[in-house]
Amino acid sequence: MTVSDNQLNKVVIPVAGLGTRLLPISKSIPKEMVPVVDRPVIQHVVEEALAAGLNEIILVTRSGKSAIEDHFVPHFELETLLEEKGKQAILDTLKAIAPPELKITSVRQDQALGLGHAVYSASHLIAEDEAFAVILPDVLVKNQPSDLQANDLRQMCQRFAETRSAQIMVEQVALERVNQYGIVDCSGLEPAAGESVAMISVIEKPSPSEAPSRLSVIGRYILPGSIMSVLAETPPGAGGEIQLTDAIDQLIANGHSVQAYRMKGRTFDCGYIEGWLKANQQLASEAGLI
Repeated sequence: MTVSDNQLNKVVIPVAGLGTRLLPISKSIPKEMVPVVDRPVIQHVVEEALAAGLNEIILVTRSGKSAIEDHFVPHFELETLLEEKGKQAILDTLKAIAPPELKITSVRQDQALGLGHAVYSASHLIAEDEAFAVILPDVLVKNQPSDLQANDLRQMCQRFAETRSAQIMVEQVALERVNQYGIVDCSGLEPAAGESVAMISVIEKPSPSEAPSRLSVIGRYILPGSIMSVLAETPPGAGGEIQLTDAIDQLIANGHSVQAYRMKGRTFDCGYIEGWLKANQQLASEAGLI
């Protein structure tokens, strides 16, 4: 993979989804604005990106989701009121939502044609020789309580810096659940937690009998800018949508080095009611709030 020596600092976050698995909560509230403990889901993932050194956020959005962008814009009237009332702790919390280094750009996804199409919607902001990250906001990636200094996305960025290979974050799932995910083929090898191994392919939602492993793609990627030209030619795949996994598979076929990074932390799928409730209960308990 040929990439420039520019620092990896851009991340594409697709937020154009309808959030049907969170209905009726998401009927009038963007699913990314649903709170987990004390802040919206989107703030959790932006903080994750910043902690990994990724400060240029590209939101792939649609109409009706302006609340996401508004969340990261200073509210001068509210901040002035809090300052006048001497509520410095709350004021500091608000200002921390958008630190000075954070840069946010929004682009529109004109049609809901799949994750690959969503990522491609940001193609004009990514150079051909520029690597970038992709974060899916439905899934929160959190450290283990015993390893609070770990940040899987940051470690994945470090692996990219060391190897210049694209990185796909994975975790192991039960065999009966492989048909719900993209599953990677690493020639029978399984990376240790915090490590990466070479991938030879990725299959979208295989049956248990066809799955090459139990390592599932969980929504964190570091990709070369050249994948945009691949996505431009990627036909609809599973579900009639343009699949990012199909483009990654083609990237491998084109000779680009792609590795599976096995996470050390935990995932919380906040895209459906039960997973969102579990995230709130578990993380609130660890924070000593319940």
